[in-house]
Amino acid sequence: MPTEILMVFCTCPDSASAEMISRALVADGAAACVNALPGVTSTYLWKGKIETSEEILLLIKSSGKRYKEIEEIIVSLHPYELPEIIAVSLDRGNSGYLDWVNQCTEKPT
Repeated sequence: MPTEILMVFCTCPDSASAEMISRALVADGAAACVNALPGVTSTYLWKGKIETSEEILLLIKSSGKRYKEIEEIIVSLHPYELPEIIAVSLDRGNSGYLDWVNQCTEKPT
């Protein structure tokens, strides 16, 4: 059975926190690749008020086996009280690329 591949979304308030989280995820082997998309405008309800912020969106590619670690790393490094962490299972993609994601995120035995 093929390994589940995830795309995990996380927004960050600035490039410093986005880079710190991205590097930690890849260095740990929890993610194969992280794309940082600047210039995302987020509008959301927080503590009863509508807020709008400029953020950086991280697109984190990993295997489902590493989700718990991804969440732990993000929560430990993220400056937000409640960081956005949303995982979506991928059911299609370039098989070679998906194999690469799986290989990069395999835990050593």
